[in-house]
Amino acid sequence: MDAKALREVAVQIAREAAQLARTVRDEAVTDGVDTKSTETDVVTAGDRAVERLVRERLAELRPGESVLGEEEGGERALEGLRWVVDPIDGTVNYLYGFPWYSVSLAAQLDGRSVAGAVVEPASGRVWSAAAGHGAFLDGQRLRVSAADRLDLALIGTGFAYDVDRRKAQAAVVSRVLGQVRDIRRAGVASLDLCAVAAGWLDGVYEVGLKRWDWAAGVLIAEEAGARLRLPERGSADGLGDEMLVCATPGIAEALTDALHEADAGRV
Repeated sequence: MDAKALREVAVQIAREAAQLARTVRDEAVTDGVDTKSTETDVVTAGDRAVERLVRERLAELRPGESVLGEEEGGERALEGLRWVVDPIDGTVNYLYGFPWYSVSLAAQLDGRSVAGAVVEPASGRVWSAAAGHGAFLDGQRLRVSAADRLDLALIGTGFAYDVDRRKAQAAVVSRVLGQVRDIRRAGVASLDLCAVAAGWLDGVYEVGLKRWDWAAGVLIAEEAGARLRLPERGSADGLGDEMLVCATPGIAEALTDALHEADAGRV
């Protein structure tokens, strides 16, 4: 397993997919917007087109390797090498024309990320990492912040699509907000994790993420020095109902304790 070679493939394909997402955005939104779990959980023609491109390119460059994608599903077994794709992370932002969304592609070996890329179609920025070889933004090595006080830490989070669950998560934010500098909610888990890697956020937490939401981003954050608490690795897609916590080492324990006290993992 050559992690650096896998990263090159991830970067190449994610760049091509990001170009497609940007090019077809207006047409994709006009041609069809469907819903999934709730009326606020949307999927566009762009999501589907981008995932098809990723699958086609993987079949050409890495024939025979399995793929798990948000829109088309795929191989559920964790064993061996598997690619995990979120064709457009931040679909609601994409739908509204808010330029904060990404294409996320990771290679996982036995369920653990070993290479990945997160590309921003609007800006063209490329985040990437290979296990044991560091994390980079457009070729510049990344390092998490040096924050060591939770009360001065900037934290990111996200909310579920289900209304009742979102209300409960808002209550958690109200309990945590007084213990940190501030909280940000941008709506793109992959880019939240990259922001921790860059030191733009000191930490991030979220409940309900699927594997495609975090597969590339957690490796980028980890290779930049972040500490992680991941959803159960034994689940093929996530798990989806457990809390992910990613933070710079100086606040990781304090943040996790504060989240447990706020019952963040229960909503």
